[in-house]
Amino acid sequence: MKAQSITRRVAAVGLALAVTGTAAACSASKSSTGADSSTGAAGSGGSGAGGGTFTVWDPYPQFDSGSAWSQLLTKCGSQAGVTVKRTGFDTTDLTTKVLLAAQQGNSPDVLIVDNPVVSTLADAGVVTDTGTTHLDTTGIAPNLLAAGQLAGKTYGVPIGANTLALYYNKSVLAAAGVDIASVKDWSSLTAALAKVTAAGKKGITFSAIGTEEGSFQFLPWFWGSGADLKKLDSSQGVAALSLWTDWLKKGYAPNSVINNTQTTSWQEFATGQYAFSENGTWQLANAKKAGFDYGIIPIPAMNGGTAAAPTGGEFVTIPVQDKTGRYAASQKLVACLTSADNALATDTTLSYVAATPAVQAKQVAADPGLAPWVAAVAAAKGRTSDDLGTKYPKISQPMWTAVQAALSGSASPQSAMTTAQNAAAAATK
Repeated sequence: MKAQSITRRVAAVGLALAVTGTAAACSASKSSTGADSSTGAAGSGGSGAGGGTFTVWDPYPQFDSGSAWSQLLTKCGSQAGVTVKRTGFDTTDLTTKVLLAAQQGNSPDVLIVDNPVVSTLADAGVVTDTGTTHLDTTGIAPNLLAAGQLAGKTYGVPIGANTLALYYNKSVLAAAGVDIASVKDWSSLTAALAKVTAAGKKGITFSAIGTEEGSFQFLPWFWGSGADLKKLDSSQGVAALSLWTDWLKKGYAPNSVINNTQTTSWQEFATGQYAFSENGTWQLANAKKAGFDYGIIPIPAMNGGTAAAPTGGEFVTIPVQDKTGRYAASQKLVACLTSADNALATDTTLSYVAATPAVQAKQVAADPGLAPWVAAVAAAKGRTSDDLGTKYPKISQPMWTAVQAALSGSASPQSAMTTAQNAAAAATK
């Protein structure tokens, strides 16, 4: 696809990309440095097959040139017969840079990007499909791969996944006489919260902030009710919002959740006063430093079983190039980065669950504590799945607005979700 055509399509979807690009469940990215922790000279010379410099952009500015991640990129470049020039951006900055580069016909050769952005970039003609570049997707868990699919095509390979589950404080539950094995559905979870607060401790903390982070944390309860994003005001969707609203009214969750990010929510749990915290795999290192015994269970669905939580994590994609001969070397780079051995090392570094069951099994063998996360990822789904694609951000924003309205008491759950559905329907028609 020529640069002029890409420019027109990028302009048409720029707003959607900006909304979806919010970092809801990424690795622990620092503020953008735009730092080039690369090897080789600037610029991207060569045709691909015969060497040259290949550019890689990723959302991991926390990894410098001496990190294992940068060293892996260098190694993969050597194996592909090219020099890698790597730049790490903050997630939000990266999406903007990608748009600009596509408009200028100067896209990187390999792009690692937050999974909800993939369908929007695909719709804009910015990234190639795996049929064009022959990326191998066999062995990848279908629910994880779905986050990078649009209109029957797949755009890239997941590098791994993170998702949400419930951390719990063992001593708080024990003091309240709660057996964690009894927490199997919404009613038993609510009963546990009642016991904990009656014993003088705090119940559950989560993030309900009015951004994509809030939608990300609400989705397990929304999907766990059996609700569908195409019908926000269904009885199931209203029940999910009512659950959160009732928790606040009864004091089982603090009013601070309205403004909590996932980071500030975790800080509340780290005080040792809360029984539960909804948070992600990226908090594992912090959990080990918390100073109290903790456990992890998947988020329960309304009537039992594991609720589908949204998948976080990135896809490795190959942007569209005018010089299509470059795709062969780019494909080798991606294949190397996502190979079983390399994926195991990278996902361990990022606190991600691997994208293939085979590597997941190796992770659990090395760290049995990851078993609940593997179960949660197995039940998870992409936010843009169900063929929502670029419609997702137009649904997510009304949804998080509804959550804010209900939790603040400015609207009932039913009224808030009805307003949200009307807004989403108008935006996606």
